[in-house]
Amino acid sequence: MRESEIVTATLAETIALHERVKHGDLGPVTQAASIIIEAMRQDGRLLTFGNGGSAADAQHVASELVGRFLRERRSLPAIALTTDTSVLTSVSNDESFDRVFARQIEGLGRSGDVALGISTSGRSPNVFAAFTAAKVHGLKTIALTGGDGGRVGAMVDVHINVPSTATPRVQEVHRTLLHVICDLVERAVSD
Repeated sequence: MRESEIVTATLAETIALHERVKHGDLGPVTQAASIIIEAMRQDGRLLTFGNGGSAADAQHVASELVGRFLRERRSLPAIALTTDTSVLTSVSNDESFDRVFARQIEGLGRSGDVALGISTSGRSPNVFAAFTAAKVHGLKTIALTGGDGGRVGAMVDVHINVPSTATPRVQEVHRTLLHVICDLVERAVSD
């Protein structure tokens, strides 16, 4: 396959998956935005997390809300649990990598906050453990997953699933949906 064919095939795959999601149930996307909006109106925070590319997406969402997405407005309270290397390495070393996000939820999360976890497989043990801790501490939970959503998708309040097992394609759609959520949140708090 020539390079231009690879580019064309990749773009075709991601467009097709975006179209599939566009024509699916978009209710969870608007529900996720509504939960975040309500939390922020009540002085709650958004705690985001994920692994690898999903960690980058979690950080991206937090930066869009703390900074700004498209509009000038007040800073919104969002924390990416993927950024403090001292916490990540100490919890991994002293407890286990499965607890890196759960431990932070236990220390930082409070009732009224929202936990947003991203797992392209829906099977990440540390994302699952974080949602378990979030439920114990009274946080609302939102998951973005791929595949069939796995046990992560089955346990949360709002499950946004991208029906594909191709990790890069799932991540591309996750980024689009996260931008939509940022847009909806920003519009609501700017009013």
